[in-house]
Amino acid sequence: MLSISHVLPTFGNCLVFFWQVGLRVIHICLPEDSSKDEIVNEILRLNEDPNVQGLALDLPESLYSSKILNAVKPEKDVDGLSDVNLGRLVRGEGSGYLVSPTAGAVMELLEDMDGKTVLLVDISGTLGSSLQCLLQRRGAITASCHWKSPGLQSKLQLADVVVAGSPKPDSVPVSWLKPGTTIINCSPDSLSGRPSLNTTETAVCSLAAAMRMQNMVKNTERWIQSQQLRKWDLRCLKLQPLSPVPSDIEISRAQSPKAVDVLAKEIGLLTDEIEIYGQTKAKVRLSLLERLKDQPDGKYVLVAGITPTPLGEGKSTVTIGLVQALTAHLKINSFACLRQPSQGPTFGVKGGAAGGGYAQVIPMEEFNLHLTGDIHAITAANNLLAAAIDARILHENTQSDKALYNRLVPVVKGVRGFSSIQLARLRRLGINKTDPETLTEEEISRFVRLDIDPSTITWQRVVDTNDRFLRKITVGQANTEKGFVRQAQFDIAVASEIMAILALTTSLEDMKERLGKIVVANDKKGEPVTADDLGVTGALAVLMKDAIKPTLMQTLEGTPVFVHAGPFANIAHGNSSILADKIALKLVGEKGFVVTEAGFGADIGMEKFFNIKCRASGLVPSVVVLVATVRALKMHGGGPSVSAGAPLKKEYTEENLQLVADGCCNLQKQIQITQLFGVPVVVALNVFKTDTPAEVDLVCKIAKQSGAFDAVPCSHWSDGGRGAVKLAQAVEKAANQKSSFKYLYSLELPIAEKIRVIAQKVYGAKDIELSAAAQSQIDRYTRQGFGKLPICMAKTHLSLSHQPERKGVPTGFILPISDVRASIGAGFIYPLVGTMSTMPGLPTRPCFYDIDLDPVTEEVKGLF
Repeated sequence: MLSISHVLPTFGNCLVFFWQVGLRVIHICLPEDSSKDEIVNEILRLNEDPNVQGLALDLPESLYSSKILNAVKPEKDVDGLSDVNLGRLVRGEGSGYLVSPTAGAVMELLEDMDGKTVLLVDISGTLGSSLQCLLQRRGAITASCHWKSPGLQSKLQLADVVVAGSPKPDSVPVSWLKPGTTIINCSPDSLSGRPSLNTTETAVCSLAAAMRMQNMVKNTERWIQSQQLRKWDLRCLKLQPLSPVPSDIEISRAQSPKAVDVLAKEIGLLTDEIEIYGQTKAKVRLSLLERLKDQPDGKYVLVAGITPTPLGEGKSTVTIGLVQALTAHLKINSFACLRQPSQGPTFGVKGGAAGGGYAQVIPMEEFNLHLTGDIHAITAANNLLAAAIDARILHENTQSDKALYNRLVPVVKGVRGFSSIQLARLRRLGINKTDPETLTEEEISRFVRLDIDPSTITWQRVVDTNDRFLRKITVGQANTEKGFVRQAQFDIAVASEIMAILALTTSLEDMKERLGKIVVANDKKGEPVTADDLGVTGALAVLMKDAIKPTLMQTLEGTPVFVHAGPFANIAHGNSSILADKIALKLVGEKGFVVTEAGFGADIGMEKFFNIKCRASGLVPSVVVLVATVRALKMHGGGPSVSAGAPLKKEYTEENLQLVADGCCNLQKQIQITQLFGVPVVVALNVFKTDTPAEVDLVCKIAKQSGAFDAVPCSHWSDGGRGAVKLAQAVEKAANQKSSFKYLYSLELPIAEKIRVIAQKVYGAKDIELSAAAQSQIDRYTRQGFGKLPICMAKTHLSLSHQPERKGVPTGFILPISDVRASIGAGFIYPLVGTMSTMPGLPTRPCFYDIDLDPVTEEVKGLF
């Protein structure tokens, strides 16, 4: 508890009482000549301090202005003097208000007031209003006046109780009071002990002090209660689906989202736990995890899919439709956790990733464009590290040990000292010294020389744009770089290891540790060189300090969504962040659901979710929802190829049960993959208007026969959450099944064997084939101590095999491993299957042809 004091101290024995009840009181004494604005600024600062649970003001009477009193946040107003507190008192809002200590003291002294007349003399403002309300509630008749009011004598003679707010003037004789009148003195003069009335008088000073202490205790109890998980009070938004279904952006614009601070309050977030970005987005602070650490988690649901086709399966749409059904229609707390889309696909070929139809995150243009800048932060951090690598090589090539040492450990104001990250490097080198003047020449050389082997650099620069001409570049061609030229490349930003770190980290401390472990190259002795060695870890953490917080948004039906992290699933692990999942699992409560999505097919994103993400988080999934469509299954059954923009061939628009049955082999395989992990699977069949009832029934029948807990047709794209109610009910039932979750492989297995397990059990390969380069890297990583990390396969998502054109369930193939790389900070080894590009290119007609901005309304057009 914190008391702000201007001149007058609080009561002398307060601190003893506060310590006994476990409160910590701090006095802030402002200068006597402080202005109202200076006092207000101090109050506003304390309002935003999450460690302050209440504010009590002790100011001269002249400074008790509305401006100052209302500057105090209502929830921290222990004196009950703000307009909000007074309004709650007048309306009688249960325990939602605090009575001012003076008013409370007066009421404590008065017992049976029914039918008695109380005269308030020289009492106005908040105290006067509070007393009138409280007295009338106890049955008293109240009147108010001043000592100089006309007719004062008659008013005093009628009063059973007189409550005075200032000393009685000598011109008012005591004889004007009727015998037995109770006099209560609220005058500030009573603090000095000088009596102001000659009849029976009770000073309220000491009692008011006690009431203030009681208010402080009540306020702290209220704060403690607020830290507990709150029951959701969610106001869902109504949908009025149209037919035919309009474009995604038209649907998004037709809905009016709730203000994000309103949504945050509805789901139990505290005001100091969110950082608002505009009207519809907010960052959520990680402090929430500490507040709700004892709260049981809700149920954890993963949405995966069959092997993708150009026809699309709609995993994001299912994810959104499912949470809309759970919360808006079944009244079950639920949260969707999605990845942030890269601007590469948004402006390239895929478009946005906010869901679609009447199952979307809104506003969809804000979701798809920039969001809260996380990917830009990753880009900045990634490229700072890349710049540090080349700069260090240049400086080491052009300077002596002594010159390097003098620049790395400069003399500042006559003192030379190591930074904390430099001391950590010294310890890793086995040099246990802290005084820069005591290092030997040999120790100085070891300290300043990283001796990076340029041919082993694996860290690339990134940009969040599809740009094929950056797949191979040459750096260092300017004369100022003194001939240090090397070939390099750009990756797309979401392929950065820092993105994977963001998605897999569990705390700010863990993220900083992971950033420091990033291996960027080897030295000339074959030992790894890390971000810690380059001294850049702290700077990377600073650039990422806001990106680590999940972004809160909402669905079309007003249910909550976290958007956080966005690694691709074919070149990274393809899942949203652990932190978003963990926060959501606490917020939904034990009976709620958190629904998250894995990229591409179950063989890619889901396998990595289980073997990488779940290992890092320690979370155990309850259900897998496997998404399929009739027309995608037809393609897996041998249907004709599909070209972007071309009309669909009749095989996809007319009933063809044989083609559907043949294509269900891929669905069956993905169900079998899910069963390897011991988690119940529910098949969600995204229904299109061209699907026939017979085709839908056939898919559901085959899915159930193949081991799915249930298979449910869904129409959330056209109907919103109402179209996914049966899916939600199936998921709820499946979540109550006994789970026997297990990992696919032991981390103790050799790297090559872990790759082989994934290839054979998940992809259906006959065996793997390691190139000489891959085998060499495996040997190196094993020698460097990285052999016990999980595996993140970098493979085409368009087939279970390494050949994108092979649909269905290929068998008998040998999976070629062309190279093996390591993301040590993220915590996995990633083998490259065949040729994998980490920088997409733009197609002949990119999406940007259709994207535009209305200069009058500032509305974005053409996103989908």
